[in-house]
Amino acid sequence: MADSNPLAPLQPPSGPLAGIGVIVTRPQRQAAAFATRIAALGAAPLIWPAIVIVPPPDTAPLERAHAALASYDIAVFVSANAVEYGAPPPRAWPARLIAFAPGPATAEALAGVGIFGARVPTTTHDSEGLLQLPELAELAGKRVVVFRGEGGREFLGNALRARGAVVDHVACYRRVAPTAGTEGLVEALRSGAANALTLTSAEGLDNLVAALPAEGRAMLARIPVFAGHPRIAERARECGLRAVEATGGDAGLLAGLLEWFRTHPGAGAGAASAA
Repeated sequence: MADSNPLAPLQPPSGPLAGIGVIVTRPQRQAAAFATRIAALGAAPLIWPAIVIVPPPDTAPLERAHAALASYDIAVFVSANAVEYGAPPPRAWPARLIAFAPGPATAEALAGVGIFGARVPTTTHDSEGLLQLPELAELAGKRVVVFRGEGGREFLGNALRARGAVVDHVACYRRVAPTAGTEGLVEALRSGAANALTLTSAEGLDNLVAALPAEGRAMLARIPVFAGHPRIAERARECGLRAVEATGGDAGLLAGLLEWFRTHPGAGAGAASAA
């Protein structure tokens, strides 16, 4: 659970991001892989999962979807969390069923559970990008199952239905806001040990802002915020934060961090406390 380990700093090696503390807000399991990548560049990851992922209270719909997989033509997993909580055992995956993922991280998660060859957008890594794939252009008579979290956007499903598909949504996880654990994060901001924030969810941003005290929110506004999607960047600006759009999945976030701190060499450790 996020509350039990809100911050997990790693010792930073040398590298282009040496001395830079980066707050990672994605759910715990996904945070670990990204933290490893930025640590390899010299940064000190500070993991504070802004969203806790838990199973749905009723797993019967997911079990029914798994039993009916052979009746579908297309399966869409909206995130790595959807894979973790919604993917069936590899032996249950029909050979004819084509998997779609909004980005490489989700496709990698699918490969990790034995589902290979997922189609990934080449434009933007989101639902809009998925809809530009030629395989999803004409869907008359096709059956599509979308594995997602509770309360997910209806945009993709509605667009697929408009193209002739029969679409079933399966909620395979819930997103829960953390209830505690910001003390270490506030101290990292106060001391200048936190120099950047990475975001992959507008909901996670809202949870973070709600959990921080006024002092923490004020200090957060002093550091750059690297947003993995234009919608997230827009929400960050609405919250008074300095958003830097860094689309393109983890690679885009890494490139954004490298470029920003290359052009702002004085923004490393200790800068926030001196502001």
